[in-house]
Amino acid sequence: MAYKFVDNYREKGARKKLVIELKEKKGITNASVLNAIGSVKRHYFFDETFWAHAYIDKAFPIGDGQTISNPYTVAYQSQLLEIKKGDKILEIGTGCGYQTCVLLEMGATVYTIERQEALYNRTLKVLPHLGYNAQFFCGDGSKGIPEFAPYDKIIVTAGAPFVPQILLKQLAVGGILVIPVGDNKEQQMMKIVRINENDFEKFILDTFKFVPLLGEQAW
Repeated sequence: MAYKFVDNYREKGARKKLVIELKEKKGITNASVLNAIGSVKRHYFFDETFWAHAYIDKAFPIGDGQTISNPYTVAYQSQLLEIKKGDKILEIGTGCGYQTCVLLEMGATVYTIERQEALYNRTLKVLPHLGYNAQFFCGDGSKGIPEFAPYDKIIVTAGAPFVPQILLKQLAVGGILVIPVGDNKEQQMMKIVRINENDFEKFILDTFKFVPLLGEQAW
């Protein structure tokens, strides 16, 4: 994939239009999320040939059998996380890094893990060039990154067959886990809040279609 770091009036206008669509038609109301979507240059994650697709609310293949999620899905999960500046967030599934950038734009400290080495190497190189600095890891995201736990928020960007207990253990008290759970065709978005050491509150929300979460605690 070729990256060309330019931004012009056309791309800025397209981002503004996308933000309006997410707010007025898709129900995204969190100002911090909308500002982040409006700030992250999504076309940087596309080959220049496909820039016309960058600010359309749809998923798009990015290679290695992966896709960049549609902006609505990224905004939806980010809104559920209720991010506050300074939150320590674990992201399971770095992918191309678009969601990572949105989290960083919202003022979070991000630990992100990707199992595919090619994607890991790409984001490790590209995101810092864009001015986005996260803690990058390559490995089995279904097990989290326990050595840096607990996390204020955990976001899983792939469809899981169940909620891995190992991730719940890495969530701080008062923290939020957002994860799509279901089969390999569709998943229900879940928001899980850790009430105390032993108790969790679970909310089952809308239906989505994610690539499968692969690993020891997943598919």
